[in-house]
Amino acid sequence: MDSKPLWIIRQSLKKVWVRVVSIALLAILTVGLAPVLAPYLPTGLSTSLGTVAVDQILTILASSMLVVTTFSLSIAVSAFSAAANTATPRATALLQEDPTTQNVLATFLGAFLFSLIGLIALRSDIYDRAGRMLLFLATLAVVALVILALLRWISHLMTFGRMDDTLDRVEQAAAHSLEGRLAQPYLGGQPLYGAVPQDAVPVLALNTGYIQHIDINALAECAEAIDAELYIDALPGSFVHEAVNMLHIRGAKASEDQVSELRRAFTLGKERTFSQDPRFGVIVLSEIASRALSSAVNDPGTAISVIGRLVRILSSWTDYTDSAVDYPAVHVPPVLPADIMYDAFRPIARDGAALVEVQIRLHKALKALGQIAPRNFAPAAASLSDYALERARSAGLNPAELSTLEAAVVESKAIMPS
Repeated sequence: MDSKPLWIIRQSLKKVWVRVVSIALLAILTVGLAPVLAPYLPTGLSTSLGTVAVDQILTILASSMLVVTTFSLSIAVSAFSAAANTATPRATALLQEDPTTQNVLATFLGAFLFSLIGLIALRSDIYDRAGRMLLFLATLAVVALVILALLRWISHLMTFGRMDDTLDRVEQAAAHSLEGRLAQPYLGGQPLYGAVPQDAVPVLALNTGYIQHIDINALAECAEAIDAELYIDALPGSFVHEAVNMLHIRGAKASEDQVSELRRAFTLGKERTFSQDPRFGVIVLSEIASRALSSAVNDPGTAISVIGRLVRILSSWTDYTDSAVDYPAVHVPPVLPADIMYDAFRPIARDGAALVEVQIRLHKALKALGQIAPRNFAPAAASLSDYALERARSAGLNPAELSTLEAAVVESKAIMPS
């Protein structure tokens, strides 16, 4: 698992300003290196092309790139707003991390800064004939990058921020997070099932928020330093406050500094993230389905699409077997399949109770998961099937629809392994 500093770096690299600043610095460096590299330019090339009016090209580039950058940014913000209104606000973070959008905005702003600084340097007469020629060649390269970015941006806008695009991003994030957790179900620690030993000493949280990341390596080092066993109570995605236990210490008494070090291994934030929290991805998908099933939207097709995506994500579930234990002093509870099943399907069963087509597709999904991984999903699938049928009975379905639904439930339970 990533250490806390590495995780912070990874999260920072997803921000748009990182790419913008990087390309802007590259543009500034290119303009600044032109006088330095000019002596290495072949003399004939600088003589034959040195009279090109590079300042005019830079002027056009500077004036156009500022407009294009502003307009592209407004388009991106509109896409974020559309995703928040049509899908869920929790999905906008994935759109904001879109590398294509970030690269395009960074290219446009970098081209603007390149042309602006190039004009300043050119009007200051810091270039000789060879330097102007080198700046001209760099300008041609920037123009080519801008053209490629524009073509890519136009193609990207055909789908960016649309419902299918948002669903694809959330599904991919949820699947990636679940895949990572299934690869390390206990985050590299010992499996923890059942209650924490009674002689373990709790460590309370000092702040309020969601746990976004746990540095297991840091916890293991602290456990080795104090010669103790650690039992994690709050996994990534848990909401903690001053009265919630984040972990327990057993076997030794930790000093205040050591307890503070243990707390620093937990990264808290205002919102949940997808990285170490596989349940969050399915919750976001379920939110999109619930919004689609609301009377204001009335889009059961999107809810049915979400059900299919949830089945695709959860069908990759494997038993927690042969997981490597890298940190034997740290005990970590797993993500239970029943919990993630309820996160995924209970809101849909509730909000789609009055739509027989949604209910039938839901029961088919539960049956499929019960057959794919009966040991993990069959009990929760049966329970959810009963819950969905009870909600449908109280939702006012007509007798024919209710009879069809009951037949589907009976067939589902007959085929599903017990």
